[in-house]
Amino acid sequence: MSNSEQEEDFGALLAQYEREQPVPTRRDMPQAGDKVQGQVVSIGANTVFVELNGFAGKAEATLDLDQVTNADGEVMVALGDAVEARVVEVRGATLVLRTSMGRGPDARAELAQAHAHKLPVEGVVTAAIKGGVEVLIAGMRGFCPVSQLDTRYVEDPAAFVGEKLSFRIIRYETERRNPNIVLSRRSLLEEEAQAKAAELRTRLHAGAVLKGTVTTLKPYGCFVDLGGLEGMIHVSELGFGRVDNPADVVHEGQEVEVQVLKIEPPSGKKPERIALSLKALAADPWDEVGERLSVGGAVTGTIRRLQSYGAFVELMPGVEGLLHISQLGAGRRLNHPSEVVRVGEEIEVNVLDIDRAQRRISLSRVKPENEAEASPAEVAAYQPQPSGKSGGGGLGTFADLLKKR
Repeated sequence: MSNSEQEEDFGALLAQYEREQPVPTRRDMPQAGDKVQGQVVSIGANTVFVELNGFAGKAEATLDLDQVTNADGEVMVALGDAVEARVVEVRGATLVLRTSMGRGPDARAELAQAHAHKLPVEGVVTAAIKGGVEVLIAGMRGFCPVSQLDTRYVEDPAAFVGEKLSFRIIRYETERRNPNIVLSRRSLLEEEAQAKAAELRTRLHAGAVLKGTVTTLKPYGCFVDLGGLEGMIHVSELGFGRVDNPADVVHEGQEVEVQVLKIEPPSGKKPERIALSLKALAADPWDEVGERLSVGGAVTGTIRRLQSYGAFVELMPGVEGLLHISQLGAGRRLNHPSEVVRVGEEIEVNVLDIDRAQRRISLSRVKPENEAEASPAEVAAYQPQPSGKSGGGGLGTFADLLKKR
């Protein structure tokens, strides 16, 4: 093939390639309200020129110099620096950016523009007033209802006073001398949560290990914000030991690492449920039982719970054993363990049996030498009798153990 033929073939391939490429349209370019990132390519007397990233074709934008100038008149960016801003206007092929709202004569126009394009604006909460808070924004006063201050119920709006926050203008009326500006922070937080939730779902599955923040404590567990989605740790998954109050383990605002146990999709009126666990990531105390406890050995423990049939004694963190009521009476019959012991009391016990499979430990009380030990017949007398409602007794093996002993 001659050189001329090769050039013709190459030219035909190039033309075909160009025809097949999508033609950039305005939909490929940023629109008013979009948050964009780019690099500074030129700094003029009044304008900074920025080349944007992540869009089809070449996207150029301008940023007023005062947007990146501090109170001392120093320009805070240099050539090649990365900047993040929002598009406030599209002028032909050029985009106009802003990093913050202005003041003075231009403030009203900028606020009207922010309202029209639903652009976020920054303001400082100056006071808590009836029904919400007052916000100073671009030199003018706005009002944010308490229901729009957060995604959760706000008990004390005064706690936000002095904070600089982002808002969306949901009402902008200029009929009066001072514009009526109503703001919402909640709408921005909800949009942010939706974006985080979409990203989180790519990593969400049973067995996944995630970080989150404890948001609410309930008697049955606690809720954790995973970043756009909320899951719950049941009280039984807060630790290996018995937890009567979640506040004994976690507190609101605490950062935790959890494992996803299961995900239940929404059904009817029931929302999606994400079951979480702290226990799944903790060391299992039963792995150390063989090293620290032995059958026949004596150990000092703390009584944690009382039941009609006996007392549960914590032998080591997360490991409890059952001290049967027959071991507490010192030769006399008891109606309830509370007659002789109390929760929180330390007691010395002997280990009768360790059942690793069932995670059960049977105990006997270490008694003074002059104290008579319960006979097997006395132990058997405490066993629940079979009935039509409850079935056979569940503690017969304890009497068997004493008989063997």
